[in-house]
Amino acid sequence: MAGAPHVLIIVQNLPVPLDRRVWLECQALRARGYEVSVICPKGPGDPGRQLIDGVHIYKYRPAPQAEGLPGYVLEFVYSWLRTARLSLTVWHRKPFQVLQACNPPDTYWALARLWRSRGVRFVFDHHDLNPELFLSRFGQPRGLAQRLQYRGLLWLERMTFRTADRIISTNDSYRAIAMRRGHRRAEDVTVVRSCPDTSVMRPIYSKLAERKPARFTLAYLGIMGPQDGVELVLDVMAELVHQRGREDVHAWLLGFGDCYEDLRRRCTELDLDKVVTFTGRADKGMIADYLSAADVGLGPDLKTPLNDLSTMNKTMEYMAYCLPVVSFDLVETRVTGGDAVLYAESGDVSGFADQVERLLDDGELRLQLGLEGRRRVSTDLDWTAQARNYVSVFDELTGSDGTTSAAKPAKPDTADRHDVAYVDLTDEEELGRFIIERTAPGPAGR
Repeated sequence: MAGAPHVLIIVQNLPVPLDRRVWLECQALRARGYEVSVICPKGPGDPGRQLIDGVHIYKYRPAPQAEGLPGYVLEFVYSWLRTARLSLTVWHRKPFQVLQACNPPDTYWALARLWRSRGVRFVFDHHDLNPELFLSRFGQPRGLAQRLQYRGLLWLERMTFRTADRIISTNDSYRAIAMRRGHRRAEDVTVVRSCPDTSVMRPIYSKLAERKPARFTLAYLGIMGPQDGVELVLDVMAELVHQRGREDVHAWLLGFGDCYEDLRRRCTELDLDKVVTFTGRADKGMIADYLSAADVGLGPDLKTPLNDLSTMNKTMEYMAYCLPVVSFDLVETRVTGGDAVLYAESGDVSGFADQVERLLDDGELRLQLGLEGRRRVSTDLDWTAQARNYVSVFDELTGSDGTTSAAKPAKPDTADRHDVAYVDLTDEEELGRFIIERTAPGPAGR
């Protein structure tokens, strides 16, 4: 691949390949013939250098957990300097033609300007709305300090928009902000949704289904931060178990984040330790196991300025595993889920629990929503179409025609396991039985 264009991707908030969107982007570029390098923080036990499926990954030790404004400033400066130094390492291995930065934070436009003197083009992959994140956490700014912080976030965002040669938005709401607040032309902004690759993200006969802790299991998958509403899953479980007396339900919480330990303590305070399992960080194999065995997927994100305009990746991932979903009613979640999701008014724990109970007590409804969800992600929201939109941005910037040798296609999420049996998605009768029971077929069904 000596003549292949080289793309450097920068990520700060998650390691790769744990960041599923970025990993799909890497695979799409590789399949098109690009050489790809990534700079990101280390996850637990990660080495400083990795070569995975042809992608060169450079990792640095993450900054200590930020607390307060000084902590965030320290984290951003530390990460920026470590990333800048590693970008020199990448360049010395092989010069790159395009630098892609994924936010948060909105700070890597400054690095892009430094590399511009070497002819490097800048692509901004717009993952989060940081001004809206501020408003969601703190409300409208009060006092001089908060006003300065909010204006600072707007300025960083504006500089990122201004510096970028091209902007990739995760949905039309983000695209509208790039055009309105960033003053960018429509042709400069391309929507690339964080859709699952449904050829590899698909239900399996999970051995977890054979030893489920209760008849029904609820699943939450994702980051556990202040804006993610995971504490409401605990409130819903308290409502179902302690107030409604349900003894047939258990919750699996997959993921990690700033609120992880607080959530564990809150779970104990609510006397839910026997009916809630925290798995911690979940890899691709774990996600396939748990979402294939669960009965309902949960979207507890509250209606905030950030969440209302953001696409929740977990919703599409639930749908890929034929899971019916309950979510609070958000603008972009409606766009994603359509009629495959049951909605509750934001913050209404009792209403959310009502929708969960509807699904637990109605196998036909679980079947209907599970089938519609899978149909929707595999036809309307599959990564294949998004990958074409994504690589077209780089083709235009580099003048590539995709004629260089392509990498091998993506491997299934369970490709490194030899004990996995996939559900036959073309066998309507068996697929329907699986969605209702979430188990492997018995001897009579083999």
